[in-house]
Amino acid sequence: MKYLSLLVIYLLSFQSIIAQDLSGKELLEKAIRYHDPNQNWNTFNGELHISMETPNNSNRDSKIVINLPKTYFYVSATRDSITTEYTVKKDTCSITLNGESNLSEAQKKENNLSCDRANLYKNYYTYLYGLPMKLKDKGTIIHDKVERKTFKGKDYLVLKASYDKSVGSDVWYFYFDPKTYAMEIYQFYKTDDNGKLKPDSGEYIVLTDTAIINGIKMPKNRAWYYNKDDNYLGTDKLSN
Repeated sequence: MKYLSLLVIYLLSFQSIIAQDLSGKELLEKAIRYHDPNQNWNTFNGELHISMETPNNSNRDSKIVINLPKTYFYVSATRDSITTEYTVKKDTCSITLNGESNLSEAQKKENNLSCDRANLYKNYYTYLYGLPMKLKDKGTIIHDKVERKTFKGKDYLVLKASYDKSVGSDVWYFYFDPKTYAMEIYQFYKTDDNGKLKPDSGEYIVLTDTAIINGIKMPKNRAWYYNKDDNYLGTDKLSN
């Protein structure tokens, strides 16, 4: 029994050493194999149904269509009595408000509707639900050193990613389970003009439960918090 206990301790220690020796790119590959084992992301064509819950607000219910091969994105979002729809086809964009597409500039301004916003939604949803696969996109800098960190009592392997200036200035940290390589948390910080992190900026997002969409493991629930004070912002809930 004593030797069995020593063997278990040895194996756990050996696993820890292996994890610590992983490079950032090696960790990313393991995480992608967990989330997208059949390499389906690059040909993703599917629907996401998401309900966003935020304190003191009605839920916002969204239907999202992402067709990567055709460079197509669509989102219909409803909150209370207002429904907005954005469609982005390659370089073209269309907008509707409660089914009306012939909108005046005053209506667009009043409801904060624009093609810039349409592309923002496209990039937002494609990025977050395409993680960790999206970390292989051009302009992403994967840092070589993998850290071990404890977050809310659990140990993680942490991958750091930054971006070319043409892509963005935020710095992201991705927390993976050291045994399965499942992504369970991500976190981002803003940077100053010199590229240094602003410690009181940004947010962290806790991922719970899993939905399998087109063979890809995606987080069912994404709960958002401020880094500076752990203040809760809201939760996105994905349904199959």
